Amino acid sequence: MLLFVAAALVSREPDPRLKKAARYADRGGWIQVHLEGTPAEIGYQHGYLLANEIADNFNAISIEMTHDEKRNWDFFRKAAREVLWPHVEQEYREELTGIVEGQKARGGKLDLWDVVALNAWLELPYYDKWYDQASGTASNAAGPGDHCSAFVATGSYTKDGRVVIAHNNWTSYSSGERWNIIFDIVPARGNRMIMDGAPGIIHSGDDFGINSAGIMITETTIGGFHGFDPAGVPEFARARKAMQYAASIDDFARIMKDGNNGGYANNWLVADRKNNEVASLELGLKNVTLQRTKDGFFVGSNFPVDPKLAKEETDFNLDDPSLSNNARHVRWLQLMAENKGKIDVAAAQRFLGDHYDTYDKKTEYDERTLCGHIDASPRGSGSWQPPYGPAGAVQNKAADAAMAEKMTMTAALGHACGRDFNAAEHLAKHPEFAWEKGILHDMKARGWTKFSAR
Repeated sequence: MLLFVAAALVSREPDPRLKKAARYADRGGWIQVHLEGTPAEIGYQHGYLLANEIADNFNAISIEMTHDEKRNWDFFRKAAREVLWPHVEQEYREELTGIVEGQKARGGKLDLWDVVALNAWLELPYYDKWYDQASGTASNAAGPGDHCSAFVATGSYTKDGRVVIAHNNWTSYSSGERWNIIFDIVPARGNRMIMDGAPGIIHSGDDFGINSAGIMITETTIGGFHGFDPAGVPEFARARKAMQYAASIDDFARIMKDGNNGGYANNWLVADRKNNEVASLELGLKNVTLQRTKDGFFVGSNFPVDPKLAKEETDFNLDDPSLSNNARHVRWLQLMAENKGKIDVAAAQRFLGDHYDTYDKKTEYDERTLCGHIDASPRGSGSWQPPYGPAGAVQNKAADAAMAEKMTMTAALGHACGRDFNAAEHLAKHPEFAWEKGILHDMKARGWTKFSAR
């Protein structure tokens, strides 16, 4: 059901930039928007249609960042202006500027540097860590965190021999509960895209998307990674460009490597539905590896894949089975082996709600399971150290090649296992998180919903 055509929202005189845009009735807690046109038009539509959500998301992210990184917001604005913006190409400058103009037309207060910093919030901790090292400053900041569990499979591992891809987003509940946008974008140049995302951000952020050239994309962060090149291209710009312009796995790898700044360092899981090929692009700053196959799988849970990268660019311990990253890796391998030849979207959805802890060898609600519950964990491991939570798996996506042909994906907000999170109960037990009181909401588990480009 169409909730409204954008031009009818507030203005009595329809703005021509909004003519092709639309926002649809929420389904399963998700907000789907259709954006179409030039970069400036797409940005304006985005800012206009999601103005209230952008303001709310910015409030939550800026509070989190200033708390976790022990910096005031001006530090991140300055980094956006002086470090990131000079390396953002014109197309995305126009789109970011359009977001600013669109939300201001609805009464929004954010300026360009707020919006650029919001787009870079996942990579700014990498810059922050680099800044401290470069200046010789001792930091108490949290630093880059680990995010997400994902897999991509094809050939003899899937039920129909074609690609299946799935991902759940691990982050704080306060930011993750707001990661509820389905973007359907038809740019003047490049490929049509359908992807999940957060308000005000031009890339997916947790990076699950499908484009009309047949490329299917997701990722998980590389745990314990350190390294940043302030002269490089921001990760958010490269990720958006790859989603928009890649027509092959080689295209994707080339775009992501070009100007790589090391920010938000990920192991990218990519598929080309046209030839049923899947790939893993582990994108460190110094070490980059691309593996690919037409009969197999790749999994991600924030572990470094390449031993050389692990040694030279991380402080991650690959030999500790108690770490969340390693325990989830083991579980992925078990599920791939146990379900060989049977993997489809339904199986993928089950995997994302899995609660088997391979270290304790039992079913638990904790940070070592694919459906992570750091709020319920007695420990905290990897980068999820006490004071832990409220964080974990916040939303889920899955698709197969047949769905990708129709620009369709399935998505579910909250924990895929169906367990709800109650903010008031958590804050009562953990007063150390009182600083989140104004931004931490209940996080209900929603059912799976199918979304298509419209």
